[in-house]
Amino acid sequence: MGFQVLGQGSSCRTHQPCAACRMLRRKCESDCLLAPYFPGDQVEKFAGVHRVFGASNVIKMIQMVEETRREDAVKALVYEARARLKDPVYGSTGAIFHLQKMVQELKVQLESIRARVRESQTQRDELLGILRNVNHLDLVPPINDTVFDGDSFMLENDVLMAYDPVKFPAECDWFI
Repeated sequence: MGFQVLGQGSSCRTHQPCAACRMLRRKCESDCLLAPYFPGDQVEKFAGVHRVFGASNVIKMIQMVEETRREDAVKALVYEARARLKDPVYGSTGAIFHLQKMVQELKVQLESIRARVRESQTQRDELLGILRNVNHLDLVPPINDTVFDGDSFMLENDVLMAYDPVKFPAECDWFI
């Protein structure tokens, strides 16, 4: 009952009604404007669009759009209808606001992460500087028994740098 048989000579083909004609209980002609966009197995897709916009308004909107862009227009109508059914007040605008809020929150998180990365890089650079200084200490000759004999401290036969606390006491006002 839901099929229309179109006869052309000896060959017959079956035309299945689109979701719009099936839902509206109309005869689906071969030149039905809604058939390419609402196949017969997608009744719920048309039902949402019909509930929000009405079948005659959907037809008018599709006719207003050039034929090459009609598929995109129908996709937009279906998306808006689903969004409007979910959120009758805001529709797809509510989804846009929600996504904009998420973008703002992600920007804040990204900036926080960038700040932590910069802080980590600074700490890394400081540690590398310390390690380089420690490596430079390896270039200074090690202290051996000839330089430091326990009583005095000399650097490489430098007599003026010798320090003997008994022979050369430190003059300090805090030492009594």
